Amino acid sequence: MNNAPDHVPLIRTTRGGFPECVHVGSIAVVDADGRLMAGVGDAHGLNFTRSALKPLQALGFVQDGGMDRFGFDSQMLALMCASHGGEPVHVEVAQRILERIDARESDLRCGCHPPSFYTATETSIPPGTRYNQLHHNCSGKHSGFLAFCRMHGQPLAGYLDPDSPLQQRVRANVERFAGQRDLPMGIDGCSAPNFAMPLSGLAHAFCRLATGESPELAALAYAMKRHPDLVSGTARGDLMLMAAGAGDWVSKVGADGVQAIGIRSRGIGIAIRVADGNRRALHVATLAVLQQLGLIGDPAGTPLARIDQRVIRNYRGTEVGAVEPTFTLPRLA
Repeated sequence: MNNAPDHVPLIRTTRGGFPECVHVGSIAVVDADGRLMAGVGDAHGLNFTRSALKPLQALGFVQDGGMDRFGFDSQMLALMCASHGGEPVHVEVAQRILERIDARESDLRCGCHPPSFYTATETSIPPGTRYNQLHHNCSGKHSGFLAFCRMHGQPLAGYLDPDSPLQQRVRANVERFAGQRDLPMGIDGCSAPNFAMPLSGLAHAFCRLATGESPELAALAYAMKRHPDLVSGTARGDLMLMAAGAGDWVSKVGADGVQAIGIRSRGIGIAIRVADGNRRALHVATLAVLQQLGLIGDPAGTPLARIDQRVIRNYRGTEVGAVEPTFTLPRLA
């Protein structure tokens, strides 16, 4: 049975004025009641959320009083929602979380990869650079998972087991926001369970997050908006988006072409999926959605200029093509 969303063309690239690539996907814009205000493609289709799920993965810890239990601050909570760059400040906050709950780097089960900072800044890793699991972009989320287990007296070793109390709590929260049960589950790049949910449900979750529908959601949104550099990192998209929103937007990217944004002042949520996972296409689609909703003008001269990738240049800096949105966001009755 094919349950793939019915995506449509969103972005095309041209070279010398001639079409070269087409990126398909879907877009959902919902109001505070979850009603679809505007959409392109399959706004209700199921898509894996990847790291856009992180605020909901941290929600149970906040709901159960974990912040007060361990004396966590907003930096720690922001990092629990982060796909960070492995910069020194990120590693330091992750280490503080582990120290506060009497855990160690070896208790993490996220694995290890080179700090994302170097990819984001297009710089080379200095010879002799050493890194461990704390540098993993998901180390904050995993440290938060361990904190939940420690708070409830659960063993740390099995915290990624889909049947563990922690992951069952995450599933329950995700299904509540998705508005349906039995969501498809897969294993994310960091080894944590992840869920596919309706794109409209992801958009609604971020609307509820941005508007602070509950004290717990308000705490998560406050931490993310106060510390976008921890949620993201140098030269990263979520940092640029939340800087442009100036405290009004809460934003979280997910791997392989997912972007979710909540706009507090408008009471709306936005979810975008570029099906082939192309990051350049996702950035252009995101800016086009924000422009068509009247939320931004020309990105030039704003923090969003960093992710405005509509011009294709070769390695000599010569303009050789363009990345163009092919959609018009229809307003629905």
